[in-house]
Formats: sequence, C-alpha cells, structure tokens
Amino acid sequence: MGAANVIPGVSGGTIALITNIYEELIESLTSFNFSTLKLIFKFKFKPLYCKLNLNFLIPVMLGIVFSILSLAKLFDYLLVEYPSYTWAYFFGLVLASVYYVGLKVKHWDWKTIAILIIGALIAFTISITSPSPTENTSYFYIFICGLIGVCGMILPGLSGSYILMLMGNYHLLMVKSINSISEFTRALISGNLTAFFSSSEFDLLIYFLIFLVGSIVGLVAFSNIISWVFHEYHDATLAILTGFIFGSLSIIWPWKKENFSNEIIDRQGEPLLIGYERYFPDEFGINELFVVVMMLIGLLSIISIEYLAKQE
Repeated sequence: MGAANVIPGVSGGTIALITNIYEELIESLTSFNFSTLKLIFKFKFKPLYCKLNLNFLIPVMLGIVFSILSLAKLFDYLLVEYPSYTWAYFFGLVLASVYYVGLKVKHWDWKTIAILIIGALIAFTISITSPSPTENTSYFYIFICGLIGVCGMILPGLSGSYILMLMGNYHLLMVKSINSISEFTRALISGNLTAFFSSSEFDLLIYFLIFLVGSIVGLVAFSNIISWVFHEYHDATLAILTGFIFGSLSIIWPWKKENFSNEIIDRQGEPLLIGYERYFPDEFGINELFVVVMMLIGLLSIISIEYLAKQE
C-alpha cells in the first residue's frame, strides 16, 4: 500500500482490496471514536488494543512505513529511469485485479453491471480531466481538499494525489505547505519564532494543519460510510469499486508522454507534472514487446497472490 501511494494513479486502497484486507482495514478504522479516547485517558491499554484491532493495524502500518522508506524509493527510481516498464507492470497488476475483485460480487445482475459501468465512467472522467490551473487558499476549500484527498487514498481505483492535482492544490498542500514544517522547525530551534509568524511560511503551515484536520476527519468519517455501505449493499459496493479500478487503468497506461508545467515547480525545483498524453505505438520493437512482457508479469503477480491465498 505504501509503494502504491507513490505511483500516480494507483491507490493504496486498490492493493488492500486485491490482497483481501480492505474490509478489515475499513472496520479497524471505524473503531476510532469517542469511546477509544476514553480508553486512552483511563490507560486501559489491553481493551484499547483489542478495540482498535492493533494486531492487524500495526503490521499493516509498519509495512506501509517500511515500503515508503525502501520499496517506494525503488519505484520512484524506476518511474524515472524505466517509466514504460514500470507503468506496464502496474497496468497488468491492476487489470488482473479487476477480474478478481469482480469475483467477490456474489450475484451479478443488470443493477450491479450498471453500477460497475457508472464507477468506471467516474474514474475514467477523473483520469482525463484537466487539472485546475490556479490554487485556492480558502480555508474551507483546503479543508475539503483534506476530506476528498484522503478519501482517494483509501478508495480503490482513485489516487488521492491525482485528485489534489485536479483540484489545483497539489503544489500548495503537498509541496509548499510541507516545506513550511521544516521552516517552522528551524525557527523553533533558532528561537526566531517571531519572524516566522510574520512570514508567508506561517500561512503555509496553517494551510497544512487545516489540510491535516480535514484528512483525519475524512479518514474517520469516510471509513464509517464505506463500512455501512459494505454491510448494507455489499455487491453494489464491490461493483462500483471494480468500476473505479477498471476506469483508473487509463491513468497507468504504459505508453504516454508526460506534460509538465513551466510555471509551477516541485520540491526539487523541477517543473511539476500536470498530466499525460496517451498513445498507442505505431510499430512494435524490442522495447514495446518488453512492455507487454511486464504487463504479463503484473498479471501473473496477482494470479500468484490469489493462488497462495487459496492454498493458505
């Protein structure tokens, strides 16, 4: 899940759904409520451990952190040096997951098929939508960015970072506001907080805190909504999630050209990636054949995971 969140267009929720931990993850996130706070304040850690399902959440969170510190850096390198091959692997992986997630639907009928198509159209529309060219620094809008962005991170088929890019606040919230944290740390260590509070960096820190609050509220609220919908409309929920995953395939199509903004730069001072121009190769050479091979490896990865799951 940690590595997937580094890949633009791939959601950690998709990986959770493929590996059959999605429903337990959502149920565990719904356990964060006021009664949880009471257990913390009363120092009742054993019932807190059981209530939060920490024997499940701790390994998942450790895996995400380990991935971000190791595998995510590898994928970041591969996306720069071997972009087509890397995209092809994830394309095959996600394509296979459409089939296996669809198998989880117990009864297919015209309603679930219609819901699947709607989900696919929503994800596809998002994937081809042009990003907003301007930032919006309204506190309410930034809070909404937190709500929607974190929903994309846990909702299969939708990438939270890609949604923030569409909303026009990716650079503001994921680059500039994060950089303000290091500036605040330097000011705190040097004892020069007065100058920091009067600078524009303080406004960016406020933006980050509002975004963080929105993300936490969205994570708790949205996980409760998903949990309720899963219990009430299990097949319909899986159908629309399958549609989301299928529709997101256009984002991770391996043959595409990157479009950069010359006016907006990222944390490394490089032009910011704002979208892709997809194409199909006119001729097939060694490189194109190897792209197809990487797609097949992605397909086989999911088939192997499903086989091992059945064996266990």
